[in-house]
Amino acid sequence: MAQTSPPSSPDTSSGDQPGLKQVMGPGLLLLFIIGDILGTGIYALTGQVAGEVGGAAWLPFAVAFVVALITACSYLELVTKYPQAAGAALYVHKAFGTHIVTFLVCFAVMCSGITSASAASRAFAANLSTGFGLDVGNGVILMIALGFMLLVLAVNLRGVGESVKINVVLTAIELSGLLLVIVISLYFISGGNADFSRVVAFETPEDKSVFLAVSAATSLAFFAMVGFEDSVNMAEETKNPARIFPRIMLTGLGITGLIYVLVSICAVAVVPVGELAASETPLSLVVQTAAPGFPISDLLPFISMFAVANSALINMLMASRLLYGMGKQGVLPSFLAKVHPRRRTPQAAILFTTALAGGLIVFVSLDPKNPVVSLLGGTTSLLLLAVFALVNLSVLVLRKDRVTGEHFNAGRILPVIGSITCLYLVLPWSSGRPAGQYQIAGILLAIGLVLWVVTWYVHQRENANR
Repeated sequence: MAQTSPPSSPDTSSGDQPGLKQVMGPGLLLLFIIGDILGTGIYALTGQVAGEVGGAAWLPFAVAFVVALITACSYLELVTKYPQAAGAALYVHKAFGTHIVTFLVCFAVMCSGITSASAASRAFAANLSTGFGLDVGNGVILMIALGFMLLVLAVNLRGVGESVKINVVLTAIELSGLLLVIVISLYFISGGNADFSRVVAFETPEDKSVFLAVSAATSLAFFAMVGFEDSVNMAEETKNPARIFPRIMLTGLGITGLIYVLVSICAVAVVPVGELAASETPLSLVVQTAAPGFPISDLLPFISMFAVANSALINMLMASRLLYGMGKQGVLPSFLAKVHPRRRTPQAAILFTTALAGGLIVFVSLDPKNPVVSLLGGTTSLLLLAVFALVNLSVLVLRKDRVTGEHFNAGRILPVIGSITCLYLVLPWSSGRPAGQYQIAGILLAIGLVLWVVTWYVHQRENANR
């Protein structure tokens, strides 16, 4: 199997195209990972997770963290062996060498970024209207969401340096919001006002056992943990990725996992589970209960706007770099590898992914009754868990592929455990996912198959004309 070496310099090019600019050091990479993981999931889904399992809402977040940590070890082995922008699709292609499987993985990961960014843009629009007290309909929310995606497009076209600098600001804001929730809740708890008996209580739906309820809640909570895998698609824009990635990714996962568990424990200790599950803004409800009249409760919708904006920005960065990487590898049309000569950004891939995101926002918003954030968030985790199962298998297959230089080693047991747990959370009878998530994922993958056939046909015609 062919060996792949890292780019020799920041200016390495492919053909007539310039290489991507290496601008991310350890600090920016850590903020990138934390900012991508923290966001829409924890701000929007804490109440829904509690609604599945009761007061033990911290458990699904903890299980999701463990699954993410195991899979992150597989990613670390692969990204330090192959520090290129294509991520999971590159790894699966090297492991199995089947173009249609590679294409579907590429398309699934790209779609996960787009579904996540689309959910974030919709949440951004909803929080904006709530924060300003606007009573607007579905059409206005849709227009705000599309306008926000155009703003993300402009930032991404500007350059990754500008994007990650904005990410630093947005990460600081969303992290401060979560820390304020924790601090205010702890103050409330220290006064003896909390009910800690709820933290270990399971209150599951009548048609689910405790085990199935935890599985269903973990499938939902996993949306809050996704994001660590986006960073591997920034490998070509990171300085010395083989040395930096392992410690930074594990540090970022550890920080976010701890914050999630603390937030979920504080939330159920302060607010009864029924009220928490019924609220569209659960963290605002926690603050209002713990500190009535405290100004932060009015600011949380705006903090949530910054949090979901950060998720959208980073996910669109990931999706565009993924398509750029596949275009560069020749799996997708070569025009997707075109880089702006001055900005050094993958302009064609950015435009393409933004167009897909806009179309998805419109499609899902046609029915105003759709729970857009949870529907698209669940679809994101569904797509990524399927990909993660293949990535964990790819680690084992690629052990025979020797590369020069040191790289992270995930061992033999963790990838096997990762494959089994990810596949388990994908299956409908074990995860308890609603059918709508499978329908959206099926439609997206069907579109992917059509595009693969078109791409294959174009390549055949090009070869015949040579």
